[in-house]
Amino acid sequence: MYAIFTKQSADYNNLNQKITNLQVDTQSKLNDLSSSLLNTESNLKTLNSQLGSLDSELVKLKASASTDFSGIIEEAIKSVVTIKTNLGQGSGFFIENGGYVVTNEHVIDGANAAIILTYEGTTHSVIVIGKDVNMDIALLKIEDTSYPKLTLKDSNDIQVGEKVIAIGNPLGLQFSVSEGIVSAVHRTGNNNLNAYIQTDASLNPGNSGGPLINKEGKVIGINNFKVSGSESLGFALESNYIKETINNIYNQVYNTTLI
Repeated sequence: MYAIFTKQSADYNNLNQKITNLQVDTQSKLNDLSSSLLNTESNLKTLNSQLGSLDSELVKLKASASTDFSGIIEEAIKSVVTIKTNLGQGSGFFIENGGYVVTNEHVIDGANAAIILTYEGTTHSVIVIGKDVNMDIALLKIEDTSYPKLTLKDSNDIQVGEKVIAIGNPLGLQFSVSEGIVSAVHRTGNNNLNAYIQTDASLNPGNSGGPLINKEGKVIGINNFKVSGSESLGFALESNYIKETINNIYNQVYNTTLI
């Protein structure tokens, strides 16, 4: 009986040890599996991020390598607006988060009523923050702050010959797009400043205040005027002057800069 009991006890201890070893091995494998899953999830997030960046770069490359700006236009046009006054209409675009819109001063000059029409067809009342007649820039604001802004590019980096698009409302044809190239930079405007981009992108009445956009989807200028009676001679105020003027206007009201 003692021998039988001793053997059963030894078998029981051996079984418990095997169970313990199995539990330890199982837990170790579970830990390895959890670690592998976490690494896989991290790698998937990194891959998704890289794919998103790749998609963006492919859109830019497509715009650069051909005349197809469709990807750029699809995003940029959401930030462009039509400005209608009791005297006429022009264009503008969201310059900063918070519903801030920039346009040409001559678009609202002398008007006593104005509305902003966004790309999806919503109308908004307008608040005039300020304007600069010499630079022909006006800063407006609407109450809805949900609209995406366009980004200004450093105009010192603009290259003659690079492709551009102009978005606006020529002759009342809302949200029209025209394509061209940068013909020259630092041209002299009516204010005697060498601050204007010359472009052969088609500009007509109603384009004033709209953005001139490069292949990256960034604003390099605000469409300002064309030479009367000529074709392919449009001019846009360079983006660095836009930024400086907007900040001066905003600072006069709020004692700080906007962009």
